[in-house]
Amino acid sequence: MPKRKYKYNPESLNYDQVQHTFKYKLIRILTQLTALIVVALIVNIVISAFFDTPKEKGLKRENYNLQTQYEIINKQLNLIENTLNDLQKRDSNIYRVIFEAEPLPHSIRMAGYGGANRYKELEGYNNSELIINTAGRIDQLSRRSYIQSKSYDEIISLVINKENMLKSIPAIMPISNNDLKRTASGWGYRIHPIYKIRKFHYGMDFTAPSGTEIYATGDGIVAEVKSSKRGYGNKIELDHGFGYRTLYAHLQGFNVRKGQKVKRGDVIGFVGNTGASTAPHLHYEVIKNNKKINPINYYFNDLSPEEYEKMIIISSNSGQSFD
Repeated sequence: MPKRKYKYNPESLNYDQVQHTFKYKLIRILTQLTALIVVALIVNIVISAFFDTPKEKGLKRENYNLQTQYEIINKQLNLIENTLNDLQKRDSNIYRVIFEAEPLPHSIRMAGYGGANRYKELEGYNNSELIINTAGRIDQLSRRSYIQSKSYDEIISLVINKENMLKSIPAIMPISNNDLKRTASGWGYRIHPIYKIRKFHYGMDFTAPSGTEIYATGDGIVAEVKSSKRGYGNKIELDHGFGYRTLYAHLQGFNVRKGQKVKRGDVIGFVGNTGASTAPHLHYEVIKNNKKINPINYYFNDLSPEEYEKMIIISSNSGQSFD
């Protein structure tokens, strides 16, 4: 039963019952309702600021799990990267060395990495840096793995062609030199016999009578047969493949023609004294990937370790070349 309100009337000296109008009642109801809404909003703001809703708790838990998984993935990527680095080192320093192949340059191994921002759509999140870093590492490792697999394809090809490669390497001396006494002048600075100046000698000289047989030091194809009265004089150049070429200079005559296939030990020409030469001898050079290298490193097919050491001493003692 609603309470009745009374108001004292000084004129009648009585208490009269208070009668509220509809407008008054409506305003009072609206005021109470507004106050209730304000209080509810304040309570909601306080709860939202200090307490998570079940949905927010679920999202935070999911976000934490995702972050943990990304950290685990990055640790696994570290292991994969270390393994790939080891494979690349083995590839460059062991396998390619064994098969006389040039190591892949760093620029090729890292090809395609960097440049335009490929992860722009991943930016703007709380953990964007972690996500972008992980995605970038996965892309980089994928490219490096592909390049490494192509490198192994090349190594496999070299293994298959190993027999041909071993036959093609210039691995014997170019003339008969069993006692090594025909070794005249080796690789390095020498006094030029004609100009009498100190000059680098890019090859080895072997003394022998004119007409002495000259042998192909490895399987290959005759790339050049040239007659001249200057420089190298009459010369033959063989292309052995696998980056190897050999040059035979100051010849008296030829026993091959350009384009002819030869095998190690075949007679290709004869010792002479043509061109810039002061005595009958053979000037012999080994070229690997268009770079002249010391021929003494390639006599492993017909010299014992003791003979090899003896040849090094003999070739180093000479202070003058024959060409």
